[in-house]
Parts: sequence; C-alpha cells; structure tokens
Amino acid sequence: MIEGILIGLTTVLDPTNLLMVFVGVFAGTFIGMLPGLGPISAIALMIPITYGFDPATGMILMAGVYYGAVFGGSTSSILINAPGIAGTVATAFDGYPLAKKGQAGKALAIAAYASFSGGTIAAVFLLLMAPALASVALSFQSSEYFALMVLGLTAVAAFAGRGSFLKAMMMTVFGLMLATVGSDPVDGMPRFTFGQIDLLDGISFLLLAMATFALSEALMTVLKREQIADAARAATSGKMGSLKLSAGEVREIAPAIGRSSVLGFFIGVLPGAGATIASFLGYGMERNFARGKKRDEFGHGSLRGLAAPEAANNAAASGSFVPLLTLGIPGSGTTAVMLGALISYGVNPGPTLFTERPEVFWSVIISMYIGNIVLLVLNLPLIPYIARLLTLPSHLLVPLVLFFSLIGVYLVSFNPFDIFMMVGVAGVAIVLRLFGYPMAPMILGFILGDLMERNLRRAMAINDGSISFLWERPLTLAILIVTVVVLALPLAGYLRRIRRPATATAGEGG
Repeated sequence: MIEGILIGLTTVLDPTNLLMVFVGVFAGTFIGMLPGLGPISAIALMIPITYGFDPATGMILMAGVYYGAVFGGSTSSILINAPGIAGTVATAFDGYPLAKKGQAGKALAIAAYASFSGGTIAAVFLLLMAPALASVALSFQSSEYFALMVLGLTAVAAFAGRGSFLKAMMMTVFGLMLATVGSDPVDGMPRFTFGQIDLLDGISFLLLAMATFALSEALMTVLKREQIADAARAATSGKMGSLKLSAGEVREIAPAIGRSSVLGFFIGVLPGAGATIASFLGYGMERNFARGKKRDEFGHGSLRGLAAPEAANNAAASGSFVPLLTLGIPGSGTTAVMLGALISYGVNPGPTLFTERPEVFWSVIISMYIGNIVLLVLNLPLIPYIARLLTLPSHLLVPLVLFFSLIGVYLVSFNPFDIFMMVGVAGVAIVLRLFGYPMAPMILGFILGDLMERNLRRAMAINDGSISFLWERPLTLAILIVTVVVLALPLAGYLRRIRRPATATAGEGG
C-alpha cells in the first residue's frame, strides 16, 4: 500500500496532472450549479478531449469534474431552490430556508465545509479499505438492494412535519406510482402511458425535480407578492449573512458531518446506490437523531439538515470509485460513463488494476484528496459573490429561475412535450403545497421506486417467484430488521409523548 501511495503521489504531483485537478474541479463546480447539466453530460463531453491524454491524466480530470459537480450542485439548491444535480435535492430542504432567512452566506459556507469533510473522509477510507470493500460489495445481491431501498423509504419520516406524517406517506405513494410510468423493466410493455409515445421512457427525474422545486417555488413567490417585496428589500439591503460559524454551530454540525460521511461512503460503495440515495439517507438519519426543537427545525433551516446530505453525497461520490476501480462495476450513471472511458483507454478495471496499472488506481484516489482541498480554497472566497445572486430584484430573479428550469429540462431531451409536462407538474405541485403536502417524500418515492421494482422482480425471478429470500438471506433479513427499528423509534417517541400528558392528568386528579 505504501508503495502504491508513493506511485499515486508521484503521478498526481506531475504539473500536467495537477493542472487537470484544478481544471476538473473548477469546471465541475460551475457545471453542477447549472440545472440540467449534470456530471454525466460533462464527463461524456470530456471523453473526446482526453483521448490524447495518459489514462491516469484523463481519469484525474474526469474524477475532478464528477466530485466538483456534486460540490457545486448545492449552490443552486441553496440560493434558488433549483437542485443542480439529483444528489443535491436534499440540500435544498434546509439550505433554501436558510437563504430566505438572510443566511445564504452561512448556508453556502456550511455546504462547502461539509462537502470538503465528506470528500476527505471518503478519500481516506478509499485509500485504506478499497480492496476489502470490493469483496463486501460483491456479497450484495438483488434481495439486499431491495431491502436497502425499503430502508431508504423510512427517510420519509424525516420530511414529515408534526402531524403531517399521513400526508408525507401519501406523497411517497404518489412518487412510487409516478415511477411506474413508462416501459416495464422486464418485458418492455408500456404502462400508464395513455398512448403517449413521449412517456415510453418514463418521467424524467430532472423534469420532476425542477417542476416541484424550482418552477413551483418561482410561481409561489409570484402568488405571494408581499413576501416577494419583503425578500427583495432584505436582499437589496445587503443582508447576506456572515460566513462565520460560531463554536456552538461547529459543535452542532461536526457529529452530523462525521456520521453522514461514513454512511455516504458505504452507500457509495454499493453498485447502483449513488449520491442521491446517500443524501436522503443522511438527511433522514440526522432527523431521527435530533430531539425536541432541533427536530422541528428540519425543513425550516436546520444546520444539521444542511450539513448531513452535503457530507453524504460527496462521500458517496468518492465511494462509488470502489466498485468501478476494483470490480469494473459502475456504481452510478456517472461512473458508467467513466468505465467506458477507461476501456477506451485500453485499461481493464477490476481486481488486476492494482498490479497492472497501479498509477491509474492510486493517482485517482490521491487526486481526490488534493481536489477536495482545491474545491474548498476555490469556493470559500467566491461565496460572497455567489450569494449576491439573491440581491437581484424579484422581478429579475423569478424569470431567471423560470428560464434555467425550463431550458435545463429542454436541453436534456430536446422534446417540447417535456416543457408542457413540466408546467403541468408545477401546477399540480402548487396546489398540493397550498394544502400542506410536502414535495420531498414524492421525490424520494420516485427515485427509489424504479430501483425497488427492478431488484424485487430480479430477486423473485432467482427464487422462482417466491419471497422467501426476505427471511432466508441473513443480510437481507438484517437490513429489514434495521428498517423496522428505524420505523419503531419515532412511533415509540410519539407514544411516550401521548402517555406523558395522560400520566400528568392522572396525577393531578389523584
């Protein structure tokens, strides 16, 4: 290992490779800020550019673009409630409320610190544990992935305000229903397309996320003219908030960052899980750990609620390189594109990569640590300037949000149908929001729905249509038991709260 680290350091410290680290993270940060241009598109564009490069140099550049985009995606989520990439949807839940409170600077600073910490912790884990984790990832089969998705759905409790758990559950079911639109993943038959050819590929995640968050938020601000005027006055007065964190705030977010970084890394290691699921699980875990007033802050500007998904998604981005480099299995859509790039370079990822091309394996890992430092150094000085986006008058900001939302979705598919559908979804989202239905559970159900169905049907096919795998496979059973425990804890707390007033009343009567 020591020899491998030295090889990686020597490769990364080459001036050309160091330049690629800077270029990759800088380009990735700005790509992540723009809704619609995710890391997959960016890396696909980078492949022709890197054909003349050494494989290690090309991978360093593409890795930088990847975790730079995850890092930068938080900016648009926090400032205008428009997640740049899927992995930063959970960041908007508390980041945007903080920005509306005049603490945009602090929110961006927390996102930067949490992203740096998550990426750094994951890079260290990757350095020490990659070979061992590869064998763990191989032990996961379809039944374990299904159980993991069910565990992910327990995060719905994190998005339910006091007294609105039923509404959150209904929105989760709605999200699961939307995930079934399109072609059947097994036999290819159309489902719930109503004869519309444009729905054969299903509903785009980007379309749903932008419609329910950015577009509906912009239209909601138009409906609430008084709030627009107040927000505009607060913004133009220069109250962007301080970037400094107090000692108490650091103590509050540090444990959340640590826990979410570890969770995010291990979720990222599992092929097919990815940064999006990691961010939702990190957010849900912290919400369940919170008590009293701290729990009620979630969804209204919680510092822990912002730090947790940011640490988790960056750690997962680094963790996804474990199955890619050690097994040749892409852990996400982005790493699938990178797998294609590796093969085009003549490099065969897998267990032999350690011995055949150690400079590629170790240089990518070392570059992640250096890249995270570069990201922090680049982004912290830019935060005051980025936060000035909020100082734009509302009559300019709202059209900009509408433009980026609509054009971002259109540039992905170049299909006018998506624009009309997006406006329709935004209209439905506004009605639901006015009646107090949360949007986050719907997005969670939509993301996990397709993955759940594919893995459940695959597991049942292996077991001749039986669901006995749920209790016959120890790992599957263990994950489901954890799921039951996670669901039982909030219920136990609710029952205790009910019992306390009853006990107090009985005591007064005695």
